[in-house]
Amino acid sequence: MNIPHRAGLENFPSYRQGKTPADADGLKAFKLSSNENPYPPLPSVVQAVTRALSSINLYPEMAAEELTDAIASRWAVTPENIALGAGSVEVASQIIHAATNPGDLVMFAWRSFEAYPLLVTAAGATPQPIPLAPDGGHDLAAMAAAVTPKTRVIFVCNPNNPTGNVLSAAAVESFIQAVPSNVVVVLDEAYVHFNYAEDTAVGIDMFRKYPNVAVLHTFSKAYGLAGLRLGYAIAAPELVTALRKVAVPFGVTALAQQAGLASLQAEDELAQRIETLVSERGRVHAALLAAGLPVLPSEANFLWLESGERTGALADLFEQNALSIRAFPGEGIRISVGDPEANDRILAVARQATALLAPLL
Repeated sequence: MNIPHRAGLENFPSYRQGKTPADADGLKAFKLSSNENPYPPLPSVVQAVTRALSSINLYPEMAAEELTDAIASRWAVTPENIALGAGSVEVASQIIHAATNPGDLVMFAWRSFEAYPLLVTAAGATPQPIPLAPDGGHDLAAMAAAVTPKTRVIFVCNPNNPTGNVLSAAAVESFIQAVPSNVVVVLDEAYVHFNYAEDTAVGIDMFRKYPNVAVLHTFSKAYGLAGLRLGYAIAAPELVTALRKVAVPFGVTALAQQAGLASLQAEDELAQRIETLVSERGRVHAALLAAGLPVLPSEANFLWLESGERTGALADLFEQNALSIRAFPGEGIRISVGDPEANDRILAVARQATALLAPLL
């Protein structure tokens, strides 16, 4: 059947979701491929969603005023500074659609969040990837030097997904000052809650100083609402107005709105879970280092093994032990931090990997 479609779509890759694990040799399977929060929603959040179920025959409030006001209050900004979407990835798409015309450039480090080049291409703009620095972080000097009159948006992922590297406040501020003021600099802070680096760049601080800065946050990671899809941008009112125009109507469901509100009211409880995940991250990182595996420091809820040509063999070993991870052939492996049982399995695999790959390590 010859169905009309956009030219070049046949060469356009689909976003690849984290692989679902399969049990192996009687081992319980753990999914560590999607950076999900391993803990269930808080009871108060479940109750809020449950109460909203009786009205799902009705459209949600498109403006989501109560949630918008709550987020604005949380960050001491105005509601006119908040744009919502079905996850921060959808808000990132809004920014690209609102700020670019066909053929304009959208810059990002690479490797970084896998969706960036897909979102850019889908919007008709042109991806402008800049290789990472040797430490797995953004090469901000190279990015600043690569800006052209066609560059309209720059994504800066901090901490970077998938490497976990963090950028300092001084480095990011210097970069923003080097970029023309008509270029939107998006600080993507999907993993901000796990970032304990003392000198890290803080998106809201940069936003307050530079009107061309937008900040992306999500409820998918620390808040554990990945299945409900909720994220937002903090940006200048002029940009927020444009984002709302290109947003999918009713894209933020009533259930997501109520879950977001309840989560903001339960941040003290959520902080305890974040502390647990950060502690587990440190334990796993130290053990992987002790096992001789090439793991980088991370300020996110995942760790990056810089495994290069050994990636395939390592990925197979994880799968044989009922662990799904995110493998990037020829580059490395991203492993989400799970609950203690899952993390113990990671360490068991690390010990096997040391013996299996000793000639290559």
